[in-house]
Amino acid sequence: MDSDKPLRKISEAFNNIANSINNQSSPSVELELAPFSHACSLVSPLFRCLGIAFKFAEMDYVAKVNDLCETSKSISTVESMMEIDIKDNCVRKGGSHTRNLLRVKRGLDMVRLLFQHILAQEDNSLKNPASKAYGEVFSPYHGWAIRKAVAAGMYALPTKQQLLQKLNEDEVSARTEMQNYVTASALVIVYIDKLFQSRELGIDW
Repeated sequence: MDSDKPLRKISEAFNNIANSINNQSSPSVELELAPFSHACSLVSPLFRCLGIAFKFAEMDYVAKVNDLCETSKSISTVESMMEIDIKDNCVRKGGSHTRNLLRVKRGLDMVRLLFQHILAQEDNSLKNPASKAYGEVFSPYHGWAIRKAVAAGMYALPTKQQLLQKLNEDEVSARTEMQNYVTASALVIVYIDKLFQSRELGIDW
């Protein structure tokens, strides 16, 4: 049953968003917040499947995605949401929607790199792919205590086989869906980075 295929749901949702970005021939077309935040919410169970090492990421990510889903009921596009925060001068304040968007984007990026590293190796262990993805995305922003806790949690990661079982995928289908997500999310992440940079907000905070 499709509802039991979280990986397929994630890759399809991000494919749809990547297509909507690709089809934007007019510069006035913007990224709709509701489908974007819904796609992000589909990624949440994946952090859960990774266990204790990514508990911090799961809690942080879920809370911030929930904020974006809630916001999408009153604000229609990602661009308008950012403009409101800029106008209210609260972009960098804790809890601002734009700040939450930046954190959510990092979560998406970490999953993208995790999948990329899984696809590049034959090994059944997730320790290497997960450590690399964490090091590339989150580590620069985390204090020593969190980095230490994550490093310890890496030993409790499921094997690739166990992860695929939790996601109801076999090796072949999982590779396809992971590759689809890697490709589609890369486009979405670049798009969001450009939104920050074009407004001179920076992305390293």
